Amino acid sequence: MLAGLRADSMEAGERSSDESMDELEALLATAGGVSCGRVLQHKPAPDPRTFIGGGKVAEIKALAEAEECSVVVFDNDLSPAQTKALEDDLGVHVVDRTQLILDIFAQRAHTSEGRLQVELAQYNYLLPRLTGMWTHLVRQTASGGRSPIGTRGPGETQLETDRRHIRRRIQKLEEELESVRRVRGTQRKLRERNGVPVVALVGYTNAGKSTLLNALTGSDIPANDRLFDTLDTTTRRLKLDDGREALLSDTVGFIRKLPHGLVEAFKATLEELTYADLLLHVIDSSSPEREAQAAVVRGLIGELGAGKTPCIDVYNKADLCRSPGDIPRGKDIVAVSAKTGEGTDRLTARITDALERDLRRVTLRIPYARGELVETLRREADVISVKYGGDIAVEAVIRPALWGKVREFSAEDRD
Repeated sequence: MLAGLRADSMEAGERSSDESMDELEALLATAGGVSCGRVLQHKPAPDPRTFIGGGKVAEIKALAEAEECSVVVFDNDLSPAQTKALEDDLGVHVVDRTQLILDIFAQRAHTSEGRLQVELAQYNYLLPRLTGMWTHLVRQTASGGRSPIGTRGPGETQLETDRRHIRRRIQKLEEELESVRRVRGTQRKLRERNGVPVVALVGYTNAGKSTLLNALTGSDIPANDRLFDTLDTTTRRLKLDDGREALLSDTVGFIRKLPHGLVEAFKATLEELTYADLLLHVIDSSSPEREAQAAVVRGLIGELGAGKTPCIDVYNKADLCRSPGDIPRGKDIVAVSAKTGEGTDRLTARITDALERDLRRVTLRIPYARGELVETLRREADVISVKYGGDIAVEAVIRPALWGKVREFSAEDRD
């Protein structure tokens, strides 16, 4: 049974709607569940105890019993206390949106890095909920309370033991992911030295990013019509129209109300966006919610610090649109069908142009020990001025391929 709340006091992005409930049903199907029905409540504010109010809880309980539902899935995030109260009142397992998405991610993660990231997000979600999970054990009470003599202590002891274990595990996972970041940083520096530009695919989940990567690079990465099909970053070589090559990377899909813990856990993967020379924002042009979905993606791109990276809006699934006029037009907008290959040549040309025109005017402070870079700049960039002092101050206009070689000497980054 699906349940959601649209409360006037909630932020607009947190409220449930018919569209977000449709998406929740698709998430449930992705996780392997079947929806028996849905209830969407409208209140001025969430109920502190049951989130949706006692009357709606009774209604959901009756529906769940009639349909023999074993789980009630909420479209919103619930506090640990609310989850416990709802399970007590409903008599079935209660899952919120974050827990459902975590379950899907746990199923989909295949690489060791992906599993590390999912496990970290799961433990961060679980830690504040441990208390409710241990209420079946007798807890120690300082006042003597309800606990019979001889039964105090074990529950609290086990609870604290579990908390310490989880905190240690979280610390270990964070250290392992930091090691992943260092490896990525080394790989990134090698790419930058070789002057290979990086193009990153971003977009709402199930927008067709993996299918587009296959169409552009001739790869055969599995691409299925389901949410969060790609969790592990995939990178392939893309041949540009000017004879050069770029690296094209696929990333995890975004979704509205994406759990913050997942964004944090996946930063080892998503930080690739901040180092990309160009973003391809893949939009499902056939979706009635495409503009709302695009807004979610743009917001998360900004949150990850990649808001100033050049971006091309790629309206995918153009073959499913009723008319060409359904897709906006513009310099940085391309309509394609990754499935049929329509428009992919035009997109490759736009990528080539975007990488060429993305010139960067920089001021560099180069130490004398790296003086050979001045000659590199004279040869490969448009040098405006060179001044010798405590270091070599160079003002130049450079291309993305050269930026990786001199980025560490940027005066702007140092400031």
